[in-house]
Amino acid sequence: MAPLRAATATLLLLTLASSATATTPANFNITEVLSESPEFSTFNSLLSKTNLVEEINDRQTITVLVVDNSAASAITSLPADTQKNVLAVHILLDYYDPMKLDTIEKKTALLTTLFQTTGAATNRMGLVNYTQGADEQMAFGSGEPGARISSQLVKVVDCRPYHLSVMQISAAIIPPSIASSHKGSGSQDEAYGSSPKKADAPEASARTTETQVQALESSDDASALDENDPSLAVHGPAAMDAPASPQPPKSADAAKAPAAVVVCTSVGLMGLVMSMILNS
Repeated sequence: MAPLRAATATLLLLTLASSATATTPANFNITEVLSESPEFSTFNSLLSKTNLVEEINDRQTITVLVVDNSAASAITSLPADTQKNVLAVHILLDYYDPMKLDTIEKKTALLTTLFQTTGAATNRMGLVNYTQGADEQMAFGSGEPGARISSQLVKVVDCRPYHLSVMQISAAIIPPSIASSHKGSGSQDEAYGSSPKKADAPEASARTTETQVQALESSDDASALDENDPSLAVHGPAAMDAPASPQPPKSADAAKAPAAVVVCTSVGLMGLVMSMILNS
């Protein structure tokens, strides 16, 4: 009860202040808003570094969930290309403050984030799961199935109903699959990176041609050339791993068969001649 009452009281004061000083409520600069609170300097710097400041300032209605410098280390420790997606999860595409969150039916909802608009969010990674506990504690977490809802509302930093709301939460919201999805894209890059190996095919073909010539000159079995056939590499591992065909040994035996027949016939004729001489 106490956290909700404190947040509501702060919200009322900020609402009165913004109403008295703001001439154009929709005109705001998130960098200036956060610069007034040094404890959010890391988060503020990350928004500028990832060029999300412009996307926030261009919106007419937005909510930014911020974390202090110590909690922001969970974001800065991520790869650079992942940081922007994680930060985008903290940007809700609607105006939310404690009073509005308190009116949500069943005290739980999936809130759409800026990451959802990128097309890269899958499996509800672009949604934030909001839940209000029995003690009226407001908590947030990734909308991805199985993700923990462990980031609690700390305070309202700034608000300009119903355009901008900035609220501090206790921990960064990091969808479990964001990092693994980027590893997946890295493995795709490796797969594409393997394609230049096809450029070696002409050289392999030239080597095979030389082998073929040498094999023909030495009168070796032509079926042995199949081991260096470049088509095996083109047709994939399945073709390369296929067991050797039993036909080559048969063809080798067939090549030796005529010589054996000639030898046997010669021996037979010589035996017949010798027999005729002895009998005479």
